[in-house]
Amino acid sequence: HDTANSAHGTATHTAAQLAALRPQLEDALAALEPLRKRAEEARQLADLAAGLGANQYRMTLSSFVLAARLEEVAKAASERLRTMTAGRFTLVHTDTRRGGGKAGLGLLACDAWTGVDRDTSTLSGGETFLASLALALGLADVVTAEAAGTPMEALFVDEGFGTLDEDTLDEVMNVLDGLRAGGRIVGIVSHVAELRQRIPAQVHVRKGHHGSHVTVTVG
Repeated sequence: HDTANSAHGTATHTAAQLAALRPQLEDALAALEPLRKRAEEARQLADLAAGLGANQYRMTLSSFVLAARLEEVAKAASERLRTMTAGRFTLVHTDTRRGGGKAGLGLLACDAWTGVDRDTSTLSGGETFLASLALALGLADVVTAEAAGTPMEALFVDEGFGTLDEDTLDEVMNVLDGLRAGGRIVGIVSHVAELRQRIPAQVHVRKGHHGSHVTVTVG
């Protein structure tokens, strides 16, 4: 009986203390609620920026920004690629995810011959080279347009010409000749002998036992 009375007294005292603390707890929770909402908004924004949460494309913020630029570059590159492939291929940006990866930086090759949008990985070696060259030229066009018309005066293309057939090589050289005629310096690094007939100024690098030797010829 004494033990029960002691426990009852302790419980009554504790209950009175908790009753006194309850308003303070309610005030603290009320003050915390706006902070909790702000924290939740920040978390959701952070998840979206990281490609998580409700981000259905799993696209990071940096990928989103780059995707907008890539779309512009693909549009400019398509004009070049259409010329180099006799109207067959253009490039288009896609947000489609590959497997479990993030989306935003994909490209498709639109094949006018078949009417099918192909993954760029299905292009042949020569077609891949043309697409890469077109993207480089498209990027230069976009950068020039955004730099108040400040031109990119030099372009260097390193190899890849060996993957092209004769007709395609002519198309590519016509495009590069057009750039050169427009005032750009176009440098080509290649071992393809057929190019020597199309390039007036050449720098030949020949290796030897005592080092490399450079000769310059101007046609």
